Amino acid sequence: MSKIAFTKMHGTGNDYIYLDFLTGSPSPGLTPDDIPALCPVLAPRHTSVGADGMVGICPARDPQADAMMRMFNADGSESAMCGNAIRCVAKFLYDRGIVRKERMVIETLSGLKSLTLTAEGGVCIRAAVDMGHAVTDPERVPVLGVDSPVIGRSCEIGGYSCRSTVLSMGNPHCVLFTDDNDFLPDDPDDIDLAAVGPKFENDPRFPERVNTEFVRAVGKNELRMRVWERGSGETYACGTGTCAAAAAAVLCGYCDADEPILVHLRGGGLTVIVGDDLHVTLEGPAVMVYDGVYYLN
Repeated sequence: MSKIAFTKMHGTGNDYIYLDFLTGSPSPGLTPDDIPALCPVLAPRHTSVGADGMVGICPARDPQADAMMRMFNADGSESAMCGNAIRCVAKFLYDRGIVRKERMVIETLSGLKSLTLTAEGGVCIRAAVDMGHAVTDPERVPVLGVDSPVIGRSCEIGGYSCRSTVLSMGNPHCVLFTDDNDFLPDDPDDIDLAAVGPKFENDPRFPERVNTEFVRAVGKNELRMRVWERGSGETYACGTGTCAAAAAAVLCGYCDADEPILVHLRGGGLTVIVGDDLHVTLEGPAVMVYDGVYYLN
């Protein structure tokens, strides 16, 4: 029997199991490449620790970065970026005294990400993340069968005739506004996400699968959304999904560029600013829940 030391954290209810490879090893001989096999063991709710996935906090390969984040979905598939998880990585580094800076750079598979931390009483409570630019080029999302950006465009996805906006925030997203799609109820809370979400996630148009956001504009620069994440199912929040929804809202005229957009999710609120050039900044809380040890048979 081996023991695996971990930390449970969440950003707006988007919870992950964090393994610290930066200051040592969570378990003798364990490496970040072992995480995909651990996800189906540790991530299930009710029978294990329970989480939307797992995150390895690793030594940076780029000399400009303070650390590297490797993020895995509940099914063990690896994603390039997670806007909620990266805030928690920064909090972990700051609160544990590993990187005691209020401005950090974290390396991801989607590139270097800069963060600005807000601390109270020596503890990081929030962070703003420079998420880079939203990408609409179909080849870079990627999405097949189109030769120009999909922005508020009618198409067939998951067996539904829908209007959607498709873009990448380091991973692929498909954004649907409920008032622009007759097959969806106006209120995102009324959507049978367990039935609809997998059809979008696994549509052959998306060779890397896709995260899907179901969004309703509820006020000036204010959105409500639910999200179906590839490899994890419905999550209480999704950082890159929130950015994708806000960028789509600007592109489709629901929200204003260069103004804070408040996005309400099941786990709470996140604030996004989308520039005219689709440069995106995400700001929200980071919460440390507990440290634990998992006994692996």
